[in-house]
Amino acid sequence: MSQSEHIKSIPSDRLQFFPVMMFAVVMGFTGLSIVFYKMHEVLYFPSIIVDIFGYLSLALFVVILFFYIKKIFTYKEEVKKEFTHPIRVNFFAAISISMLLLAIFFRHSIPLLANGLFIAGALLHFFFTFYTIRFWINNNLEMQHSNPAWFIPIVGNILVPIAGKGFASETILYFYFSIGIFFWIVLFAIILNRIIFHKQFAPKFMPTLFILIAPPAIGFVAYISMTSTLDFFAHILYSLALFFTILVFVMYKNYIKIKFFISWWAFTFPMAAISIATILMYQLTHENLYLILSYVFMVITILVVLLVAKETIVHMLKKEICIME
Repeated sequence: MSQSEHIKSIPSDRLQFFPVMMFAVVMGFTGLSIVFYKMHEVLYFPSIIVDIFGYLSLALFVVILFFYIKKIFTYKEEVKKEFTHPIRVNFFAAISISMLLLAIFFRHSIPLLANGLFIAGALLHFFFTFYTIRFWINNNLEMQHSNPAWFIPIVGNILVPIAGKGFASETILYFYFSIGIFFWIVLFAIILNRIIFHKQFAPKFMPTLFILIAPPAIGFVAYISMTSTLDFFAHILYSLALFFTILVFVMYKNYIKIKFFISWWAFTFPMAAISIATILMYQLTHENLYLILSYVFMVITILVVLLVAKETIVHMLKKEICIME
């Protein structure tokens, strides 16, 4: 037996390997819940489904947060390893993004809860943004460390104006939006360089290519939220989101044979993002093209979330999640 096989054979508490990437599950389900809410608001989708998925998302957040906090107190060193890992460090911002998404969902039904989630999420994301940038500056990162997950802590700032509309001043919302849009352009150039001129992503990181959809899609929603204007820049953002959506589907052969990893959840939220942006575009233009795309993207999002959820449950039952990699 090799040394690595011997190490893997040693019994351990699976909580020790509970990854911070599990918060991507909350992002996927909450994104789908917001899709359902927009479909209810614009196209009279049944409200009962909206409520079921919204409260399920909140429950998932509470459960995953409970286990991760327990890990912090039980396995501090493991958490420190994640917090100083060149790739995993980017996924800590999924915690604050989950809060912001839940704030968006509950802003109309439970505004007090939404306000609390927004404040906590915005402050936490502020911390993760500057911690991550400082981490990048102070560590010798290599090109193979770059991947679309880099968007999560920095470009994720563009969610704050959507969640904070009515809860915070426009000055604060424009501050977050500016950071997100600026670093989307900068980081996209770095990641495109990696994709074209360097080694391919490892199979487990191929799903993160879907994250390319999210910045322009969410940027479009945030821009409309702040300006209420469907102008030239808004059209550019939506068109880029649509372009990246078509691109990742054209590359379908890159995903169909990938073994299941928790990174599959990277498929989910970006699909929810383009669905929400398309429903909003239909709401603003009433063009039939966007109506058709709204239903198409909603169906794809539902199928993707349910498929990834099923695979996650299957692999949890097989005890193939929360193990040493």
